[in-house]
Amino acid sequence: MSGRRILVFDVNETLLDVAALSPLFKQVLGSDAALNDWFTNVVLYSQTLTLAGEYMEFGQVARAAFEMTARARGISVTTSDADGVLRGLVTLPAHADVKPALDRLRAAGFRLVTLTNSAPAAVEQQLTNAGIRDYFERAFSVGAVRKFKPAPEVYAIVPKELGVPASQLRMIAAHPWDVLGAMRAGYSGAFVARPGKSWFTAAPPPDIVRDSLTDVAVSILEIDART
Repeated sequence: MSGRRILVFDVNETLLDVAALSPLFKQVLGSDAALNDWFTNVVLYSQTLTLAGEYMEFGQVARAAFEMTARARGISVTTSDADGVLRGLVTLPAHADVKPALDRLRAAGFRLVTLTNSAPAAVEQQLTNAGIRDYFERAFSVGAVRKFKPAPEVYAIVPKELGVPASQLRMIAAHPWDVLGAMRAGYSGAFVARPGKSWFTAAPPPDIVRDSLTDVAVSILEIDART
């Protein structure tokens, strides 16, 4: 089987629009900017836990990062406020370009799976609530190895479970560190440069860097047609 025909998608920000939480953050923390600070802290401290040899589910990290972001602004938040963020995480909408891109890739015969920091039950809720679960044959979670991306053990989950070498996989993500981690583990990569995202220029980019998932899908199909 050609490696180009197994595509591995990140979920949060890549497929699902985290910006949909902006009204909640503006209401509770008084600023849309707090959302970016919060999600940056979620990513930072998930990686910190892995480097420190610790693990907790992504939802716990998200809650603690929300409380930390609030305290840094001198704001006291309630358990209900934090619960609202976690409910929001599992009800995020898909970006507008997601279903059209997935339709094209599935119609062309590509196998589609996800690999996310979200816990197993949470990612199932996320994909189902966003109306895209049926596109994916498997939804893989870091919970299987109790480490967060970009730990090498995370990227080893998919080839092991699918019974293929990592070279047969392409990671598609809106985070340079995720694409870099996957490429270091032997995958091909594709970077979706969503608004506010750009490639980390100290590292060689993957062969696909595009501004939307639609354009990523077009590039994948073009490469597939040439090989």
